[in-house]
Amino acid sequence: MTHVAGLGAILTAIVTPFDGDLRVDEQAFVDLLHHLSAHGSDGFVVCGTTGEASTLTDEEHLRVVELAVAEAPEGISITAGVGSNDTRHAVELTERATALGVDAVLSVTPYYNKPNRRGLVRHYEEISRATDKPIILYNIPSRVVIDVPNDLLAELAQLDHVEYVKQANNDNLAPIDGLGLYGGNDETLLRTLELGGCGGICVASHLVGDEMRRMVDEPEHRAEIDASLRDVYAAMGVTTNPIPVKAALELTGHPVGGLRLPLVEADEGERDQIRSVLERHGLLASAGAS
Repeated sequence: MTHVAGLGAILTAIVTPFDGDLRVDEQAFVDLLHHLSAHGSDGFVVCGTTGEASTLTDEEHLRVVELAVAEAPEGISITAGVGSNDTRHAVELTERATALGVDAVLSVTPYYNKPNRRGLVRHYEEISRATDKPIILYNIPSRVVIDVPNDLLAELAQLDHVEYVKQANNDNLAPIDGLGLYGGNDETLLRTLELGGCGGICVASHLVGDEMRRMVDEPEHRAEIDASLRDVYAAMGVTTNPIPVKAALELTGHPVGGLRLPLVEADEGERDQIRSVLERHGLLASAGAS
């Protein structure tokens, strides 16, 4: 039987909306959070990869976290992305997000400086001292260069407050002793649930959250629902995340603005691919609906 964590099963890695001047659009963020809460999401990861954390200032980052905590409906969890390749910075973000009242923190493997195994352990030892909230480890080798093997994840699970892993290496998707398992890529939600994992930290749930929620609630229909959503998952990968999901949200009547450089908006070919999938699922016709 699938274990649904206290944080929820469908955690949407929510985008950060920008206005025409590429400033954070707080009202659009709140509106989107409430819309998604009503359509399948029982938690949010705020200021993660999809939330463009890498181009937010710390003040913007923490303000979005503060808004999410204040605006989340009852029973909806808020997890703050707090990762950095600088341990001191990651500790500071972790401490400040904890003080804002988040339910958990998501801590990505340090990127670019490529720490070895001992360095990773030391990094997470410092993170574990900086919070009393659950820590979700985030393994995403496609973005951070290094892969955290499952035996090291199990070792890190022995640290205080390290309770979950977001596994974005599909080849390593497997139960880990001591950790609740979240699928880090939409296409692994079915496998994660079948493995007894907690659920997924998702992007496509911006668009098909109700259907993804059904995969949790209706295990007998999981395979069928998953097969029907494969084209949506693929559309969210036509170019670098979160470019496609921001284009899709605009096309479905949820203006979330552009992206900060070095990310650029979807080109016409990419938008055409996304539009075609949305049309197939009847999502364009529902533009503007709540």
